[in-house]
Amino acid sequence: MIADTAGWLALIATCIAAIMTASNLGPRVTGWGFVIFTVGAASWIVVGVATGQTQLLYSNIFLAVVDLFGIWRWLGRRAKISDTVSAEEARSVEEDGETLFSAAILDGLPVLSRTGVVVAHAVDALVACRGGRIDYLVIRVGGVGGLGETLHRLAWSRIVVADHEIRTDLDTAAVAALPVADAR
Repeated sequence: MIADTAGWLALIATCIAAIMTASNLGPRVTGWGFVIFTVGAASWIVVGVATGQTQLLYSNIFLAVVDLFGIWRWLGRRAKISDTVSAEEARSVEEDGETLFSAAILDGLPVLSRTGVVVAHAVDALVACRGGRIDYLVIRVGGVGGLGETLHRLAWSRIVVADHEIRTDLDTAAVAALPVADAR
């Protein structure tokens, strides 16, 4: 009975935690995903002990240790960094009158045309080593889940970043005609 209950708890916790961590919704969600993974690992440990499955027992002891590391990294270290960056963004507006944003936020942001249509999503930004200016964004166009998408270079001068979105003066056809970025 205890093994059956623990097995269901383990299954549910592991599935929920996997979705939370794979979604990459920020350090706190990822960190809490690791907390739930730890509950799942502890439940699998109970199943392993109750049923005499030593491989299940030892693999989940190891996974529980990895989960504790994930908790420290995402709820401790990464959350502190995220809070610090947010405070610095707010400080930049209050003290300097200049709106700054974390470049890390660019990943996944929609790129909207002048009419508000999503024409791409940001993947990364390339920054010049000398001077630190952002030269261009790498954007993804089309496809689903990485299949069928193309990566393009979008000049920084063609965009404005505000309110957690990227706007460009280009339309869908012009974005599709941008230079392709590839691994060669």
